[in-house]
Amino acid sequence: MLELDRVAKRFGEAVACQDVTLTVRHGEVVGLAGAGSTTVLRLAAGLLPPDTGEVRRSGEHVGYLPASGGLYPRMRVLDQLVYVARLHGADVNDALRAAEIWVARFGLRDHRADRVRQLSGADRARLRLAAVLTPSPDLLVLDEPFAGLDEATVHLLITVLGERAAAGASVLVACDDLEVVERLCDRACVLHNGRVVAVDAVGGLLASARQELVVDAPHAWPGWADNLPGVTVLAVHNGLVRLALDAGTDDQAVLAAALATGPVRGFTRIRPRLAELFGDAVTGE
Repeated sequence: MLELDRVAKRFGEAVACQDVTLTVRHGEVVGLAGAGSTTVLRLAAGLLPPDTGEVRRSGEHVGYLPASGGLYPRMRVLDQLVYVARLHGADVNDALRAAEIWVARFGLRDHRADRVRQLSGADRARLRLAAVLTPSPDLLVLDEPFAGLDEATVHLLITVLGERAAAGASVLVACDDLEVVERLCDRACVLHNGRVVAVDAVGGLLASARQELVVDAPHAWPGWADNLPGVTVLAVHNGLVRLALDAGTDDQAVLAAALATGPVRGFTRIRPRLAELFGDAVTGE
């Protein structure tokens, strides 16, 4: 379990984060996005001390994945994984067994004897993931782990992190691809200028967000939706009108207004994405 309690960190005059309070429970995946995420992750992993506030961690092992680096270029692939497992206290046989499992899981079996510097960029990215997972950490703190991955590896990593959470691990992951956050995370935390501006279950954040509609009313007069309560016209193009609905606005009232102008050929509700939702949270601050 991980708890950040009113944590703040400055670098000289620059405020990296302030008054951050966040809990990641056993078996939970929490997504983190926004300015200050990397500093919060380093505080969570114990790599930085907070200036104020407190960071509490339970469990024996923390697996930290930085945004880049973390490998020894001259080491061989299997030796890299065994070394990391040994650092976390595994004996030689257990470390070798775990290393073999993860090179196979991430498609690196044919590169077991290669040196890290010989790997392609894609294979190095998979090795970085294997290295943080080999010791079976109780707490995973991952900084942009999906950056640069192909879709198959993204899917694999989502599956693996879900398995680790199901086994009781706590997972805190910074991710700019907010569609991935939606697929992976139980809760999401939004930072803006190092402050928490929103934290909730992903479903709760989606439910509270404004909705969007695309209406195809070919005979509607210009401006038909301009004065509808709780509705903002975002775009008009070739007879299609894209509308944003405030939380709580009834889309059926919008449909009735569109039908009053003539036939409606299309009335499509666009499910909000977390990227748009996070933007709303920052604007709201």
